[in-house]
Order: sequence, then C-alpha cells, then structure tokens
Amino acid sequence: MSPASFAVIVEEHGGPEVLRWQARPLPQPGPGQVRVRVEVTGVNYADVLSRRGGYGPGAPLPFVPGLDAAGTVDALGEGVTDLTVGTRVACFTAGGSYATHVLAPAAFCLPLPPGVGSEQAAALVPLSTAFGVLQAAGVQPGETVLIHAAGGGVGHLAVQLARARGARVLAVVGDPGRAEFVRGLGADAVVNRHTQDFAALTLDLTGGRGADVILDSVGGETAERGLGCLARFGRLVTYGHAGGRPGLIPTAPLHGEGRAVIGYSGGTLRQHRPEQARTVALAALEALARGDVRVHTGLTLPLHHAAEAHRRAQAGAVSERLTLMAPYTDSVHFRNIQKRTGCSSNSRKSVPFPSPSGRKNSVRCDGIFRKPY
Repeated sequence: MSPASFAVIVEEHGGPEVLRWQARPLPQPGPGQVRVRVEVTGVNYADVLSRRGGYGPGAPLPFVPGLDAAGTVDALGEGVTDLTVGTRVACFTAGGSYATHVLAPAAFCLPLPPGVGSEQAAALVPLSTAFGVLQAAGVQPGETVLIHAAGGGVGHLAVQLARARGARVLAVVGDPGRAEFVRGLGADAVVNRHTQDFAALTLDLTGGRGADVILDSVGGETAERGLGCLARFGRLVTYGHAGGRPGLIPTAPLHGEGRAVIGYSGGTLRQHRPEQARTVALAALEALARGDVRVHTGLTLPLHHAAEAHRRAQAGAVSERLTLMAPYTDSVHFRNIQKRTGCSSNSRKSVPFPSPSGRKNSVRCDGIFRKPY
C-alpha cells in the first residue's frame, strides 16, 4: 500500500544533510487537535537552530522541524466543534510543519480571512512576532521606531506594521542592497550597520531625542548600544540574539530616564498564554487582509528540498521569507500554485515531485520557484 504521508525528519543533529524526506503513517488528531493538509510551510531560523541542536532544550530526536503552515483542514479530533473539514487555515503546528499532513491544536488553527492566500498566511510565526513586538512596545502614532534587521523575515514585516500604526521608521540593514527594498516598504531612513553608527545617526535624525521604540533581534553589543539612543520613557524590545550572544543591559540608564526593556518570545506566549497568542495571531492575519502588511517571499522550494532551503537560510542567501511547498495529487490545483509563484514552466527542467498517494508528479523550474515582488 502506498504511504499516506511524507515528512522531513531529523534523526540526528547536524548540517542540512540530516534533513531526510521519509514516508510516515498519516498522523491522527487527538482530542482538541486538527489535521491539516499542508500547502505551504515556512522556514524560520529557529528551524536551523533546532536542526543543529542549539535551540533551548529542543525536540527529542527524531523530530519534524517547522513551526507554522497553511493548508486545508482534513480531519478533526474529539471535541473540535468550531472548525470544519475543508476550511483553509494557517496554523502553529504540534510536532513540526515540514510534512504533507500536520497536527495543530484547534486553538492555533486560524481560518484564513477572505483574500489571504496560503503563501502569505504560512508566515504565521514572523507575522505574529512582528505584530506582537510592536504591540508589546505600545507603539503610538508619531513615535519613532528603530528596527534592526529590517530587511529580514520579521524585520520587513515590522517596518510595514509600524508605518500602519502611524510611526516614523528608522531601519537598520546589514546588506546595502536591501536599503532600497526597505525604503520601498515605508522606512523613513535606512542605516547600514557595517558602515554607519546606528546610535549616532538615530540621535542625529531625532534631534538628540532618540528613538521611542527599538526592536532588537540581534542582541549583544547592538542591544547594549541601543540604550544610548533610546529616548526618555523609551522601550527596547528584545526578541532574539542573532548576533551570537545576549546583551548585558545596565540598570542605571533605565530607572533614571524611565526607560524599559521588554522581552518577547512567541513560543513562550503560545505555551503559557495561548489565548493571548491566538489573539495576536488573529490580529496579524487581519492586518494582512487589510493590506497593512505583505509578506515578501525571497524563495520557495519543494518540501523535499528542505536541505537546500536550510543551506540558503544559514548562509544568508535569502533575505526575506523562505518557504517550502508541499506536493499535491491534484494537478490542476498544483498548476494554480505554480502560476501564483511565478514559475516559468518553459525554461527549466522537470523534477520529481512525489505525492502523498504515491502518484508520480513532476514540476518544472528545476525545483526552484522565484516570486517577484
């Protein structure tokens, strides 16, 4: 009998080569769970860290990487009454998202608003993070928001959402090639962190006042220097330390000027305050539906090319969102997805695209689909 489901499975920690495409039994939803047939899943940097074995306690081996996905509900667990089979949803998954079928808590399975496609909604983690950090900071119209890594997966969304709140945005980028991209998203000024002093420029651009809010996913020296350009009563929101080490924040500059440092973790919110996490995610999807924000996808690969996706992610070869597309048995539906991704079926070779039922599909573009902005 043909296998019912496929997944990318990590059996040992290591490089991208440990990501292996394997058949597995179709997962069955337990009480309060939903099974989703995946269309698109995102590649988050947390997935790279989990694969390496350096993301907190991590999942026990073997495990399926991935945190978010979009697709269609195809089975309901006991007690689930507010969703129906066939509903298109975005979800935070339980047990990974790099698979053709995934399980998700019903509370974290969110119906897609009208007009929102799977490719956009599959960015549920960066969308809810960008929305959540701005909400945690309490950004008000007219305030100045300094955003580090503004051209990245979360950063480019935060730029747009801050503008939608009526804020002035100062964007910090590491790649000079990203400057025009970020300006096009609405940033009022762009700083190159390699060639310019972001703290000095922030003070200069604000007449010595400093930024009301700083969004920092870099940590280390960046977080420490951020206090020097944070306005009186300003808020520094830290939500990662991509720079390699946490920042060491002195307390004296905080109480004396009424400044605040706020920690934010979407995973912690989902684990300990699930109702609040759901509210944030729903609000982020609504912002997407209103057109306040758009997810810019740098590259989409077939799901079974996850190893290549991780190579590119850890090399910094893709600046915006990197996504994985699941295989389908419905060739008409698959052609529609090809069209939406901007794939050219005439100029690239066909590659195998195995389906959950075992049927042999293939897709043009040499397995790589590029989406124009």
